[in-house]
Amino acid sequence: MKALYTFLLVVFVAVSCQPNSTSSSVETEPAQIRIMLGSCANQDKPQPMLEIAAEMNPDYFIFLGDNIYGDSRGMDTLRAKYARFARKPGFKALKEGSQLRAIWDDHDYGENDAGRHYPFKEESKEIFMDFWEVPMDSDRRSHPGIYGSEIVAVGDYQLQLIFLDTRTFRDHLIHREKSDTLHKNDYAINQDPDSTFLGEAQWAWLETELTTPADLRIIASSNQFSHEYNGWESWTNVPHEQKKMLDIIKKTKANGVIFLSGDVHWGELSKMEVDSLYPIYDLTSSGITQVWDVIEPNHNRVGDVIPQNNVGVLDISFSEGASYVDFGLVDSSRQKVVSNRVNLEEISFAGE
Repeated sequence: MKALYTFLLVVFVAVSCQPNSTSSSVETEPAQIRIMLGSCANQDKPQPMLEIAAEMNPDYFIFLGDNIYGDSRGMDTLRAKYARFARKPGFKALKEGSQLRAIWDDHDYGENDAGRHYPFKEESKEIFMDFWEVPMDSDRRSHPGIYGSEIVAVGDYQLQLIFLDTRTFRDHLIHREKSDTLHKNDYAINQDPDSTFLGEAQWAWLETELTTPADLRIIASSNQFSHEYNGWESWTNVPHEQKKMLDIIKKTKANGVIFLSGDVHWGELSKMEVDSLYPIYDLTSSGITQVWDVIEPNHNRVGDVIPQNNVGVLDISFSEGASYVDFGLVDSSRQKVVSNRVNLEEISFAGE
């Protein structure tokens, strides 16, 4: 009888340890990726923020423009300034440990606040492409301007990176007259429907890109998108082009669009509420070396504004349970001084 009892106990334990085919499958670990970002890095100043970024081990670091202060119509001068930037310890550390991507703004394009009329944009583009080691067979080399995109696989999920060119095709902005009390700072709002921010070819390309299947889409724009008009360079200066962007997102039903931006010499997270669309978030990280005396108001701001040097961080987690993006800004304390989590459901048409 004792032997029979022992046999039955062994059989019971063995059966109990077998997977239950009727139970739900065990959820796998989330697929995660860290993307960091920054802008406005003077090649002649120390750059401790890039060293801090390298310590945080991002998978990607996206430079959002004014990556150097070139400001020259002499291409040898531009090359020399890139070379000084390349020797910075933080840049070298990032390059060794992370994938680097970049767009340009006016100062690495070649001239302050310049747009399509800058006469050396083709020469400047060649220097930009070579410095950032854009592959020779990349589509970014095959057309005017530096715009392009790529898909990054994060486990079983697709992350789309879209790099805009806000310089090569942009029309002149409208300078504010001193007598103009309706506007502020340098630029008045341009109501001319024929003026453009991206140009016809880039707009057509972008609409096609937003039909590409992806779980999250990051649009890198050197200028701010989702903030409140403040009279400095931004999408708010050309509101019909800003609306066009929103209309294309609606038209293509592109889920998970967020913006990254730089330029202004302070850091902030903006959230734009849009009719018939999910909220459009824009993480602005600026500057790596530069600061600004006067911080402009922004009713779309989420959390605090960061006047000190900073870099941005996106910690992205994909899972069947709850995918999310953690937006953050990090200063020289190595701490997140801005932090905000957004579930992907909140930035999708399904989550409306």
